[in-house]
Amino acid sequence: MTEIPVRPVRQRGGRVRLLLGGACAVVLAVTAVTVAGTAQAEADRTVTANEEGTHNGYFFSYWKDSGNVTMTLGAAGSYRVQWASGTNNTIVGKGWNPGARRVVTYSGTWRSNGNSWLALYGWTRNPLIEYYVVETFGTLIPTAGASRLGTIQSDGGTYDIYRTRRVNQPSIDGTATFYQYWSVRRQKRVGGTITVGNHFDAWGQSGLQLGTHHYQILATEAYQSSGSSTITVSEVLGPQPSASTSGSEPSTPPPSTAEAIG
Repeated sequence: MTEIPVRPVRQRGGRVRLLLGGACAVVLAVTAVTVAGTAQAEADRTVTANEEGTHNGYFFSYWKDSGNVTMTLGAAGSYRVQWASGTNNTIVGKGWNPGARRVVTYSGTWRSNGNSWLALYGWTRNPLIEYYVVETFGTLIPTAGASRLGTIQSDGGTYDIYRTRRVNQPSIDGTATFYQYWSVRRQKRVGGTITVGNHFDAWGQSGLQLGTHHYQILATEAYQSSGSSTITVSEVLGPQPSASTSGSEPSTPPPSTAEAIG
C-alpha cells in the first residue's frame, strides 16, 4: 500500500483548512488508486488461433492442430473453452511462466463427449519434457498402453505414475522426440488442490528427471471429441504438505508404441 504523507499543521488558525485539505488529498489518492486498479483489469478476450501470452496477471496458452476451439480469457486465472466435434487435438489453459513447485488450487466445470482430460500441465527444457498431473479424463485414459512405474498419495487421492515417449511430435521447441511424465488420479475430480512439488519428487524417485521449467497451466486437453470447461486457477501460498510414494526406477525407456494421445 502506498503511504500518503501527512502535512504538519503549524498554525492553529489554519488547522481546519489544512485538515480539510489533507482529507481531500486522501480521497483523491484513494480514488486514483481505485481507478488505476480498474484500468489494469483486462476485459474478457476470445482466442481462436494458436497463441501464448498473459491476461489479467496469468500466463495463458492456446494450441490446436485442427478444429473449432474457442477459448475465452476471464478475470484473474479464469478461462472457459468450447471445442466442437471435428477437433483433432487441442490443449488450452491458464497458469504461470515459468512453472514451479507451487500449490495450485482450481475449481470449475468440465464436460466431455469422448476423449479429453483436465490436468496441471507443463514443459521443461534440458531435458525436453512434457508433464501432466491428470485430475479427470473421459472415455480413454491418456496413458493407455503405458507401464505404471509407481504411485503417489497426495492431496487426498492416489495417482499412478507413467512415462511415455513421443516421436517427432509438436513441442515447445517445434517437432521433436521427447518423454512425457504423468500422474493420473484414480479418484476423478474437477476442483481441489494440487501440490505440484509432490509429483516432481515422486517422478524423481522413479528416475524421471525434469529440466529448466517453461510454462505451467491448468489445462483442458481434448482429442477427437467435443465438450466444454470453465476453470478458475490460483496459487496457494504457504508450506507444502508431504506425499507418500511407491515405485522403482525404470531400467529401460518405454517402447515407442506406448505413446499417449496429445
